[in-house]
Amino acid sequence: MHILVVDDDQAVRDSLARSLQYSGYEVTTANDGVDALARLSSLRPDAVIMDVMMPRLDGLETTRSLRASGNDVPILVLTARDAVGDRVDGLDAGADDYMAKPFSLEELMARLRALTRRGRPAGDEPGSEVLGFADLTLDLQTREVIRAGRRISLTRTEFALLQTFLENPRRVLERSWLLNEVWGFDFPTTANSLEVYIGYLRRKTEGEGEARLIHTVRGIGYVLRETPP
Repeated sequence: MHILVVDDDQAVRDSLARSLQYSGYEVTTANDGVDALARLSSLRPDAVIMDVMMPRLDGLETTRSLRASGNDVPILVLTARDAVGDRVDGLDAGADDYMAKPFSLEELMARLRALTRRGRPAGDEPGSEVLGFADLTLDLQTREVIRAGRRISLTRTEFALLQTFLENPRRVLERSWLLNEVWGFDFPTTANSLEVYIGYLRRKTEGEGEARLIHTVRGIGYVLRETPP
């Protein structure tokens, strides 16, 4: 498993690299966003750990650039800022997960494992199939998502979240269960990663005026069904 660590602080960069290598990961480092983009032009790591505040090109702009170019490598963003708005900015930029400094190394490793699990192509696993609900289909092998004949492009995290809904149609899914199922870690109940990605899925699956399929169940979570609960 190959991880790219991007941080302008050499002490943080080296410490993360040592910890990851000790845990069995292959590690490449970059000292800012420009360096990271240069390395990613030839590297295909399994995940990227990206600091936000960096000179020349910060972590959010680097993430946006990668997503705009079609690179969907899983990205875990690290930042010293932990306001809700900052977390939303990170997720809106295209990051798959967000951690505030200082962070627990154990938690970082758990989230990294979750990211790399989501990043594995489903077609490599036995029993790949097509999931469907109403006029929406998701192919686990080709990773194609189609609604009413329209192909929808999803990030890895969006794909994993939609897959979870399609595997549990008409079942009310609690926020905490979804966070643990998709992100693979017991997030704080205040984490708004889920709400952000629900918004992404709704915009993409309703982009041509299609009826809403992912509904909010107030105070509980969400449900995939044809009509509001």
